[in-house]
This record gives sequence, C-alpha cells and structure tokens, in this order.
Amino acid sequence: MTLKIATFNVNSVKSRIPVLAEWFRAKGAPDVLCLQETKCVDADFPTDFFEDYYEYCNFRGMKSYNGVAILSKRAPDEVSFGLGDDGEEGRDESEAARVAFARFGGLCVLNTYIPQGKEIENPDYPYKLRFIARVRGLLERRCTPEGLAVWVGDLNVAPSDIDVTNPKNKKNHVCFHEDVKKALASAMEWGLVDIFREHLPEAGEYTFWDYRIKDSLARNIGWRIDHVLGTKSAAALCRSVIVERELRAMAKPSDHTAVVAEFDYDL
Repeated sequence: MTLKIATFNVNSVKSRIPVLAEWFRAKGAPDVLCLQETKCVDADFPTDFFEDYYEYCNFRGMKSYNGVAILSKRAPDEVSFGLGDDGEEGRDESEAARVAFARFGGLCVLNTYIPQGKEIENPDYPYKLRFIARVRGLLERRCTPEGLAVWVGDLNVAPSDIDVTNPKNKKNHVCFHEDVKKALASAMEWGLVDIFREHLPEAGEYTFWDYRIKDSLARNIGWRIDHVLGTKSAAALCRSVIVERELRAMAKPSDHTAVVAEFDYDL
C-alpha cells in the first residue's frame, strides 16, 4: 500500500475550490492533505466540498488570516492545534491557526504555517525564529527521531541557494537570512532530513511564485518555501516527491502550489 501526503498553501481555501476540484478530478485526492493559509473561521470552512473526498476534516482558522487543516481519508488517532507549550502573550489564537498535528497509528504528521517575519528589524522576525525553535519542542514532546514523523507546510524558509532565484539579492530577506536558515537547521537537528531534496535535488524546483512579479511562473522566478521533512525512517519509505506546478498555472491560483510525497505505508 502507498500513502500520499500533500501540502498546499492555498491562500484562501474558499477561493481555491475550483483549483482543488480540478486537481482531484485529474489525479485523485491525496490520502492526507495539509493546507495552510485557509483564511476563514471554522464555521465558514468549506466542509461540504471536502467531504466528497475526505471523511475526516480537522481545521482551525481565522478570518482573512492564517488557518491550517489536515484532511484525511482515515480517522486520525489524535489531533491537536497550536504548539502545545506556554505560548507567547496575545498570540494564542494565531498560533492555534498555524500548527496542526495528527497521529495515524505510528505515523505523526505535523502541518505548519510558519510566520513570514515581515522585515529583519520587525519584532515579527525574532518571533519567527522563536516559533521555529518551539516547533522543535513540539516534536520533542510528541514524536521520536527513531519513529515515523513527517513535517510539512509553508515554513517560509528557503534553506539553500538553490531554493531561490537570484540568492545574492536576497541575503537580508526574512525567508533567506542566515539566522532563519540556522533556525530551521537547528530544528531539523532533532532528527529530520529534507525528503523533498532527496527526491528533487536540482536547482529550479520551486513551490512559490510571487503574484507581484510579471510572468513569475513562466520565467521560473520562485522560492522553495513549502517543505516535506521527515525522520530517517519516514524518508526511507518515501517513493517520490512531486511539485504540482500545473496548479499554479490555473485560473485564479494560489501563489504557492501543492507538493505531494508518496510513501510505502498503509494508513
């Protein structure tokens, strides 16, 4: 049996239903779909649409901001939202809408929408660094490096030069600064490998193409900030990683596209 886990920053889940519907018709719905930036309160989440494909829909959102979901064809044994620690004052709601955790038997799936950080001098940037460190804390509490764990989502970090077009021009960008790359590397030292790059090692494999740059997709001016990370045992089960680039070329797309990882695993 195989298991397909997908991550997709939809940049408004209700706006992206036509794209999702076409994708599901063409390729079938992945077994586990992790969404970020759903941008809707829970009462407005389009459950009716997803229930045609998924029996279990777990989500936490905010109006016009943040929002994560884990949709699955099998019931998770447990689901939680947020980082599960003491938190930072005034950020409880937003953190709960940025982190979703689900366990399916022996497999842990962590879905995160890491804060972007705005600017290096903005207080949101050091918060971003702390947030990434706290994700490691969540992994330490809920998973083991020897077990099966997969961390996916929009991490808002491009960890190496091949993960961004024109890296020399982006050294002080909040998604490419040396400090944020070190923060992600430190979190991964818990026991994670870059499953995406194990299967797609070449430059030019991006997941985000900015709306504001003319013909960014056609010119392939992009970033890889959507990730598939996992423990070594999870990585050993991964057959393939596919960037669903065609979704970004559809009418009214997200500025991100989906990434699908296929594992030799029976959910």
